Amino acid sequence: MKLDVQTLAGKASGSVDLDDAIFANEPRKDILHRMVRYQLARRQAGTHEVQERGDVSKRKKRIGRQKGGGTARHGNGSVSQFRGGAKAHGPRVRSHAHALPKKLRALALRHALSAKAGAKELIIIDDATLKSSKTAELRKQLAALGATNALIVSGNEIEENFAKAARNIPNLDVLPSQGANVYDILKRHTLVLTKQAVADLEARLK
Repeated sequence: MKLDVQTLAGKASGSVDLDDAIFANEPRKDILHRMVRYQLARRQAGTHEVQERGDVSKRKKRIGRQKGGGTARHGNGSVSQFRGGAKAHGPRVRSHAHALPKKLRALALRHALSAKAGAKELIIIDDATLKSSKTAELRKQLAALGATNALIVSGNEIEENFAKAARNIPNLDVLPSQGANVYDILKRHTLVLTKQAVADLEARLK
């Protein structure tokens, strides 16, 4: 699969051959869905917690008479019906993460890349570098490139000027090649890869 390469300014700069095993798969929604759920579950903090019966310190004296009071016969004030009582079956601190096979996670990333390539939402650029960290300059270049809502995947590291210029632009994410993931790829309309990012992803997914 061959795709044209552009400069950051939107000018033609040759072409690149993409591995069909990574960029030309038929995307499966079920695999992408499982991967997105896996990522979002791992991101959950899981720190919500309330007091349950064992956490509330209340006297054990019977609330009222056993009979003749006209109400239920409660023997403890820590139940959820009373003020200051505990929550019944409340949330506890826990991890929401669940397991997903490594091969399936790699397959999901291939399908996410293939989905962008198949939908003509993949742009390849020479590199992601700037001479100065001016946000207005980068915004103009991205508009010419057709990437106003995009994820840009750079090489091993994000160039400092580019990172500073991009951080104030809405609907724009910038990641190093090792940080490329299914959720962030699908979240944005356009995927922009540098030639170095293409080489890194192909090496990672082969």
